[in-house]
Amino acid sequence: MGDVPALDEPLKKSLGPATAKVMAEALDLHTVGDLLHHYPRRYAERGELTTLSDLPLDEHVTVVAQVADARVHTFNGSKGRGQRLEVTITDGSGRLQLVFFGKGVHKPHQDLLPGTRAMFAGKVSLFNRRLQLAHPAYELLRGDGEEEVGTWAGALIPIYPATTKLESWKITKAVDAVLPSAGDAVDPLPDALREGRGLAELPDALRMIHRPRTKADIADARERLKWDEAFVLQVALARRRHADTQLHAVARRPAPGGILDAFDAKLPFTLTDGQTKVSKEIFDDLATEHPMHRLLQGEVGSGKTMVALRAMLAVVDTGGQAAMLAPTEVLAQQHHRSVTEMMGELAEGGMLGGAELATKVVLLTGSMGAAARRQALLDLVTGEAGLVIGTHALIEDKVQFHDLGLVVVDEQHRFGVEQRDALRGKGKQPPHLLVMTATPIPRTVAMTVFGDLETSVLDQLPAGRSPIASHVVPAADKPHFLARAWERVREEVANGHQAYVVCPRIGDEEDQKKKAKASPEDEAEKRPPLAVLDIAEKLGAGPLEGLRIAVLHGRMHPDDKDDVMRRFAAGELDVLVATTVIEVGVNVPNATVMVIMDADRFGVSQLHQLRGRVGRGSAPGLCLLVSEMPEASPARQRLNAVATTLDGFELSRIDLEQRREGDVLGQAQSGVRSSLRVLTVIDDEEVIAAAREEATALVLADPDLTAHPGLRTALDALLSEEREEYLEKG
Repeated sequence: MGDVPALDEPLKKSLGPATAKVMAEALDLHTVGDLLHHYPRRYAERGELTTLSDLPLDEHVTVVAQVADARVHTFNGSKGRGQRLEVTITDGSGRLQLVFFGKGVHKPHQDLLPGTRAMFAGKVSLFNRRLQLAHPAYELLRGDGEEEVGTWAGALIPIYPATTKLESWKITKAVDAVLPSAGDAVDPLPDALREGRGLAELPDALRMIHRPRTKADIADARERLKWDEAFVLQVALARRRHADTQLHAVARRPAPGGILDAFDAKLPFTLTDGQTKVSKEIFDDLATEHPMHRLLQGEVGSGKTMVALRAMLAVVDTGGQAAMLAPTEVLAQQHHRSVTEMMGELAEGGMLGGAELATKVVLLTGSMGAAARRQALLDLVTGEAGLVIGTHALIEDKVQFHDLGLVVVDEQHRFGVEQRDALRGKGKQPPHLLVMTATPIPRTVAMTVFGDLETSVLDQLPAGRSPIASHVVPAADKPHFLARAWERVREEVANGHQAYVVCPRIGDEEDQKKKAKASPEDEAEKRPPLAVLDIAEKLGAGPLEGLRIAVLHGRMHPDDKDDVMRRFAAGELDVLVATTVIEVGVNVPNATVMVIMDADRFGVSQLHQLRGRVGRGSAPGLCLLVSEMPEASPARQRLNAVATTLDGFELSRIDLEQRREGDVLGQAQSGVRSSLRVLTVIDDEEVIAAAREEATALVLADPDLTAHPGLRTALDALLSEEREEYLEKG
C-alpha cells in the first residue's frame, strides 16, 4: 500500500483533479479530512427494499429498488429522438416512474429489465401529478460477484448525500481511497469524557460510519460523532459566554420615581405573569457590571414589545440611551408609532405639553429627509433622545450616541452578525443586548444556535386576544373552495372588518428579470409563484370588485409603504394584498381574515408568523391556506400541520423535522450549520444538554484549553476565521 494521505491534503492529490473539482463545487469538500466527515445519509441492505413512499419533491435522492416493468413509447412516427422509455420501479412501499428520452433510451432499455435491482439517483419532479425521476443515473446491483470488487462488498450499502454531478456510488469509491487516513484523526474529546461515556475512539468511529459491518457499528459511530459535534460547538459557545463575563458594562439600575414608574402607572392593563417574570430576569441582568446577552422569544402577540420598552425606559432612568433595531422600514415605523402611542406625553421630551419625566423618541431610517435625519442625529449625540428606533441606518458611521446602554434587536434571524456587532460597538462600553424573536425556537436550537445567550420565553397571550381558525383551501382539487374563500372575505368586510391577501412574489420588472434567468426546465417544471400585482388586479376586477384594495411590498417607496399601512390601520382600506413584509410587527386589530396564496411556498414557521397578524382584536381570526399541491404531497401535510395547531413551539419542531436544519438555523449561522452532520438538534436534546454541561465545566477550569490540544485543533477547524467572528460577535 502506498503512503496514507494526510487529513489536510487536497483531494486532487488522492482522487485526481476532475473528481476533486466536482467535490469542491458541489459538496464543499476540499481535503481528505472533509471527505472523511462526509457521512452516509443512510444505508441500503441487500435483499431489503428501501422506501419510495415518502420521496421529497425537488430534492436529489438515491433509492434502491427493483424494476417492475419497462416500456418504450415512440412518438412523432420516428426513431431515436422520438422515443421515450418509461420504467416503473418498486421497493414494496411504493412505486416510482423513471423516464428517459431520445438518444438516452438505448442503454437503460438494455440494462433495466424487469426484476433487475439497482441504485437510482436523480431529482424528484412532478409530472401529471405523479412523482418521477427524469434521466436518473443508476448502478446495477447484481449481487452475484459481478460487481466491481470491493465496491459493494459489505452487506450495508452506504448512501451518501449526493448531487446530479456526483452520484452516491462514486462518492463511495472516493471514500475507499482515503479511508486509511482515518487513523491519523486527532481526537477532540478529552479521554476522561470519552471513557466515562463509553464512546468509541475517533478513527474507529470514522471507519464504522463509512464501512459498517453491522447496524451496531452504525449506532456506535453515530453516537461518537454526535458527541464530537455537540461538544466542540458547546465549547465554542461556553468560551464565548466566559469571555462575556470578563467584559465590563455599566450596571443600569432603574431609579424609583422615574420614567419607568410613570409609564407603569399609566398602563390601562396589568402585565401578564409571564411579562412580569421575564422583566425581572432582564432587570436583574441590567443591574450587573457585565453585558446582558439575552434572547427573548415569545409567540406572536405575547407582548414582547411591552417587555422590551420597559427595559429601554429602565435604561433611560439611569441617564443612558436605548436603541431598537428593526429589520424593515415598515416595522421600524410601526414600532415607533406604537411606542410613542403607548408612552403618550412621556415620549414628548423637550416639547410643549411633554411630561416632566419625558424623553424624546426618534425614528431613524434610510429614507428620511435630510433635515429630519440631521435633527435625529443631533438628538442622539446630545442625549436629548433617550430612545431611538431604526433600521440598519442606525449602524452607519455618522450615527453617534451620547451614552448607549441597551440594544434591542427585533427578529434576530434577519440581521447579519456584522450589523448587530456594529451597533453594539456604538457604546463607550459594551451595551447590554436583548434579542427578540417571534419565531418560537425549540430548546435544543436555542442551546445550539443561540448558546451564548440566556433565554427568556413568553408563552402566555395577553387577555383579549382572539382564537384563529385555520383551514387549507385545495384550489386545484376543489376550485369552489377558493370561490368560497373570497365570499368569506366579502362577509368579513361587510361586518366592518378588514382582510390580508398574501402572495410569495411581487410581480414587477425585477421579478421578470429573475424569471428570465430561470432555466427552461425550471419553467416547465412549475409555474412561477403567484404575485401581488397580478392577484390584486384579478381580485379588484373579479371576486372582490367594489372593495377598497391596496398593495404593499418591499420595493415600494418607503413613504408610499407607510401611507398604505396608515390607511389600512385607519380603516380606509378593506383588503391589503401584500408580500411577507407584513410578517412581523404589523398590528391592525380590525383585520380578521387572511388568505395566503401558494401557501405551500412558505415555511411552517413563516405561515405561523403571518397568521399572527389576524385575530389581534376582540373578533375571532380566520386564516385560509390556499394551495394547488396534491393531497398526498409533503407540502400539503405541512399545511395541514399549520391548520391543526396554534402552538408555535410544536410547529417549529415540525418545521425542523421537515426541512434541513441549515434552512432553519439560517444563513448567519453558517458555521453552526455546516458543522452539524450527524447531530440533529431536534432528536439529540440529551446529547446537546449533556455536552453543554461538560463544555461549561471544562471551560471554567481551562478557558484557553491549554490541557486539551486535540480539542483546540477541532475548534480551529470548526471556527475558521469567519465562523470565529460569528461567535465573537454573538
